[in-house]
Amino acid sequence: MERIVVKFGGSSVADAEQIRKVKAIVEADHRRKIVVVSAPGKRHAGESKLTDLLYLCHEMVAMDTDPTEPFQLIRNRFTEISRELGIENGVLTELDEFQEDLLRGCSRDYTVSRGEYFSARLIADYLGAEFVDPANAIIVRANTTIARESYRLLGERLNDQEQIYVIPGFYGRDRDGEVKTFSRGGSDITGAIAARAAGAVLYENWTDTSGILMADPRIIDNPQPITEITFREIREMAYMGASVFHDEAILPVREAGIPIRIRNTNRPEDPGTMIVPKLSELELKSTEVAGIAGKKGFSMICLEKSLMNRETGFVYRLLGILNEHGVSFEQFPASIDSVSVIVEEQQLRGLDDVLLEQIHRQLEPDSLYIEKNLALVAVVGEGMVRTVGIAGKVFSALGSAGINIRVINQGASEMNIIIGVAESEYEATVTTLYDAFVGNRAR
Repeated sequence: MERIVVKFGGSSVADAEQIRKVKAIVEADHRRKIVVVSAPGKRHAGESKLTDLLYLCHEMVAMDTDPTEPFQLIRNRFTEISRELGIENGVLTELDEFQEDLLRGCSRDYTVSRGEYFSARLIADYLGAEFVDPANAIIVRANTTIARESYRLLGERLNDQEQIYVIPGFYGRDRDGEVKTFSRGGSDITGAIAARAAGAVLYENWTDTSGILMADPRIIDNPQPITEITFREIREMAYMGASVFHDEAILPVREAGIPIRIRNTNRPEDPGTMIVPKLSELELKSTEVAGIAGKKGFSMICLEKSLMNRETGFVYRLLGILNEHGVSFEQFPASIDSVSVIVEEQQLRGLDDVLLEQIHRQLEPDSLYIEKNLALVAVVGEGMVRTVGIAGKVFSALGSAGINIRVINQGASEMNIIIGVAESEYEATVTTLYDAFVGNRAR
């Protein structure tokens, strides 16, 4: 039987009304057999996240301070959900036991994992599903990567094709059996692991937006949603700062060739965005770019030296200087007599003068300076390599808008064109490129 893994984020399980929507979504497709849930999210702007309250509880115990006040907020939240859903189970008793564990000094990871744990316990009861604790199946290595045996262990636990399972997101266990959490947003990772472990045909990630948008909605008013995007495209957009999908959640399903669909819990009729290994022929023919993403906060170290191309190891020595000071680079545009290294400004950590002096002494450039306050903007798309005139369209649009391009770089895959501009022109650049490629058209 084909099975679908569905993961619901914090906004989707924030209260009883949202959890009723979860039940309706699960029951709408008999293939939705494996449900992964986050801790209840914020119901309004002034409310603290439940996970933040758990962090606070642990910190207060560590400082020998009474955590009763924030813990009561947590208990009240689960009590309210239980009452409104008409659930009578042992979760509230377990909460009291957890409070005793907390006061005795349980680990930080165990403490913050309880938001997902109790959320899943309640939702499993409400759905009449079987609860699965990932601490018994997902093994997290010391570097927070997932041990491959986790797929086998969890797959064996999810072996009943007809059974509905509910799994808490965000955590597993280490080799010593201690609960270990993922990074924030880690419930996406749990969903991807479950999809691969169960051999799912699809991983649906339900949230509060109707898919991934082609540009930042803080800059573009109502940007078009993306219908279909590849794993490679989404990696490029995430790298360039787009808030799309938890980066570490891509790998488990990408390796197994399992597509992801981003859906809206509050608008289940919307098609959302499908993340796929390869674009359909129709999508390739009908679109020029997947999206436009970018971020601020870059500096560029610029060197010029005549005949530097004849100096063996010139670039090697330059990067060696950066490595010596723990500075990593983002982009590396070059020409025959010049080279530039683009780094995040926070990487420099006040090392500007030190780096310039060492570069000047060791490489003897004709010209050397640092240009600050740059922004990078990427136009991303698998179809760009097959489409004539993409670069021309980029430069023509920016030229017409009077935007000065400081940097141009295109990856070897020809899947993106990266433009460097002054931070003051960042928003105008994104807007201009969006209008040039999208305008009012849907992708």
